[in-house]
Amino acid sequence: MTTDLTGLREVVDGPLHEIAGRFSRFLAADWPHTALVVFTRECTGRPRKVAGATETVDRVTLAELEQVKAGVEVGRPMVVTARIAGEERTTWVVLDPVDTLLVLIPRGAAAAVPQPARLAGIFGIVATSIRQQVAQASPDYLAESRAASSERARTIAEMAAAHETALVTVLNTLRSTALDDGRARRDATETASAALVALRSAPASDQAASAEPATAVFGRLRREIRQMLRHHDAELEFVAPDRDDCPLPGEIAFAAHAMSRTVVLALTAQPTLGRLRIAWQNKTDQLLIDVRDQGPGRLDVPALRRELDGRARTLGATVELDTVPGWGSRAVVTLPLAAAPDRAGENESRLSRLNRREWEVLRLVAQGKRNKVIGAELGVTESTVKFHVAGLLKKLEVSSRGEAAALALNT
Repeated sequence: MTTDLTGLREVVDGPLHEIAGRFSRFLAADWPHTALVVFTRECTGRPRKVAGATETVDRVTLAELEQVKAGVEVGRPMVVTARIAGEERTTWVVLDPVDTLLVLIPRGAAAAVPQPARLAGIFGIVATSIRQQVAQASPDYLAESRAASSERARTIAEMAAAHETALVTVLNTLRSTALDDGRARRDATETASAALVALRSAPASDQAASAEPATAVFGRLRREIRQMLRHHDAELEFVAPDRDDCPLPGEIAFAAHAMSRTVVLALTAQPTLGRLRIAWQNKTDQLLIDVRDQGPGRLDVPALRRELDGRARTLGATVELDTVPGWGSRAVVTLPLAAAPDRAGENESRLSRLNRREWEVLRLVAQGKRNKVIGAELGVTESTVKFHVAGLLKKLEVSSRGEAAALALNT
């Protein structure tokens, strides 16, 4: 028992993103395994915590874990044959009452779970520790979680944009009245094949490796849009940047291409479109993207802003959207070429002043919840919440709830 407690202390005492490795080493002697996965939806940034063979754990999907969890009895370690990392595998699984799942892939042939009651008890302590660390949301955890969430969201958004581009191209081809059935089929097949090749080769390309001339990036964008809209009735106009003496950093080049494409897709989603103008202007310290149309002025501005805002915040860009019924729509994006000053260290220093209760309140404030709702969730009065809010505003050296939330979310 003493050995268990000492080992468990080492498991739960350390950075949250490394807990799977520490837990795997702790279990190795009594529950020999080749891979370990801890799955908890409470960790929004990194719901899978993994250790072991990378060729296995890197391929484990959230959908697979959800499927396993759906068939497991709470609190009872089980031997389950399930699809994990793309293959049917026999595994040891435990679902803790706090809704955290443990999956172990045993070494060799898997029989019954060894010492099931002891494993359930040990995992219960680890699962509770994970839950408490998430609730307390230390600056280290926020930074790690936010980075993982941003990377996952970026990857999903880029894949979705690539799929949307291919689908819009195919749809325009099939809708075209200028093509016969055979030609439309051939063009649609070529588009789908090219999109499939691009998606398969995407992981091998590094979009942020170096600087690139703005005219080269714009040239790729122009070719892609022309291909995508080659069967659309809209007249296309492209205005390329007139200078290349300030090459675009890799991440800016990729963002400019992606944001321009996002705007074009939004504008062409309108029922009719007469003309589309895409212009870039490369200045000394910024890149200006100006996309406008002659159309019905029925752009879904809130939806487009949601698609652009995440990348804009990350790069310090500004986004201006305007639409006038009967006249048309316009999107202007200004991307600074230099990175914004890194204030993360200063922000984390201020955040470290907060006590546990203030962290709990700040976490709920950052979710947009009001004092009454926060009080109900934490089991305290509304006046107590006001007291904590006033205290954390003072410690963070900000004057409003919005500033405090932004500080927490951007650290």
